[in-house]
Amino acid sequence: MGPVRYYFSIFLRRFPYFFVVATIVSAISVTVAMTLPPTYVSQMRLIVESPQIPGSLAASTVTATAGEQLQIVEQRLLTRPVLLDISRKFEILPNQEEASPDQIVDELRTKTKIRISAGRNQANLMTITFEGRSGQIAAGVLSEYLTEIQKLDVEYRKERASDTLSFFEQEVERLGSELDKLSARILQFQNENAGALPTSLQFRMAQQGALQTSLQQTEQQIFSLQNQREKLLEIYSTTGQIATVGQQPQTQAQQQLTQLRNQLDNQLGIYSESSPQIRILRAKISRLEEVVAAEQTTASSQSAAQTGNSSLDLQLAQLDSQIAAHEDQMAITKESLEKVTLSIDQTPANAITLAELQRDHGNIQLQYNTAVARLASASTGERIEVTSQGQRISVIEHPAVPSAPAKPNRVVLAGGGTFAGIALGLALVFLLELLNRAPRRPEDLIKQLDVWPIATIPYVRSRGEVIKQRLTWAAAILVIMVGVPASVWAVHTYYLPLDLLTERMIDKLGVF
Repeated sequence: MGPVRYYFSIFLRRFPYFFVVATIVSAISVTVAMTLPPTYVSQMRLIVESPQIPGSLAASTVTATAGEQLQIVEQRLLTRPVLLDISRKFEILPNQEEASPDQIVDELRTKTKIRISAGRNQANLMTITFEGRSGQIAAGVLSEYLTEIQKLDVEYRKERASDTLSFFEQEVERLGSELDKLSARILQFQNENAGALPTSLQFRMAQQGALQTSLQQTEQQIFSLQNQREKLLEIYSTTGQIATVGQQPQTQAQQQLTQLRNQLDNQLGIYSESSPQIRILRAKISRLEEVVAAEQTTASSQSAAQTGNSSLDLQLAQLDSQIAAHEDQMAITKESLEKVTLSIDQTPANAITLAELQRDHGNIQLQYNTAVARLASASTGERIEVTSQGQRISVIEHPAVPSAPAKPNRVVLAGGGTFAGIALGLALVFLLELLNRAPRRPEDLIKQLDVWPIATIPYVRSRGEVIKQRLTWAAAILVIMVGVPASVWAVHTYYLPLDLLTERMIDKLGVF
């Protein structure tokens, strides 16, 4: 017996096993292909358009990239509240009234496919497909998706722009308030230390020098008057005579009064009436005028006196009054000098404090100016988003109602299942023969026992055995042909639809 004939005889002997396996798998695949509900797929395509106004002219405050914007829309679209709201408008599941919210959300997410394509120097596209039990459901869900995407995109961009504008408005208000408070502090400090500010330091130093010079001159005048008094007394004690007042053409007080009046006229051309020097000169002049008036009164009242003692007393009184006037003037000058010196000593500390306040004021002013400029940009950006002139998502392909189901491909499913059944049957036959080590040919006897047989007698079944075997296989085939489709139909009808059952099995197996 040739090899081909031998293997064909083995296949014929094992054909019932091959037939059972191939029939079961083929029957299941055909039944599943015929009972799976049709699935309609609708599709829409979106694109992210560039801003209509160039960024170099007016930039939007929403700086999200196109890819980021699409990802944000995707995540917000597939949120639980949005999906449940859409499911109330369409019956996504056959028994949706009995399904839990989690099942509805999972079903919508499973049937929704989102693909984002983006790249450098390429347009950013989003393709969304949905699988539904009917074309109207698939297109309707995608239409709701489109409405929600456009609403989410507009709300997101307007919200971001409004938040930015509100932030800078608050920042400008806060910095303006701080700037006003600091300006008030600087003004208060300058008012409290008006006489000890660095801006008038040079003037006060010049004033200090003038007061010191005046003080020295006053001291010299007092010293000169005291010397005259002593000489007058010395002459009188030695000679017993003294020159009368009328012999002197003009007293020293009158001479000083004339000098001070001339000095006042010169100083009025330089300083104002409120200047300390002018006030000091006027005080000196007033004091000397009183002295001169007293001298003239005393001279007129004593003109009739003939004694030398009266003349001496008159001149001594004149000198004493002049000395007293100069001493009062020196006290006033010292007091003014002390005040000016104290203000000069306080100037460095005031200068440091004022510089700190002005530095803080300058820093806040810079921040305020920056915030105002950014507020203007934020206002422009918010206006761009309100008028929809910025980056936005547009529709390239609107969802349409499919005219034919996209799946399942019943011919491919049934043909693939039949081919798989045939392959499994052949595999079973090969496995059985591989495990069977019994000799069935003379060659097997010679190979295993090293014995040459004289002849081989095949086993011949009786007529009853042949009929019984044929009836058994016919019954098995009938059960397979009827029972398998019936079982598949019962599972699909009373337990769980085959598409959902398949998806659950895929999820449990982790097959993607």
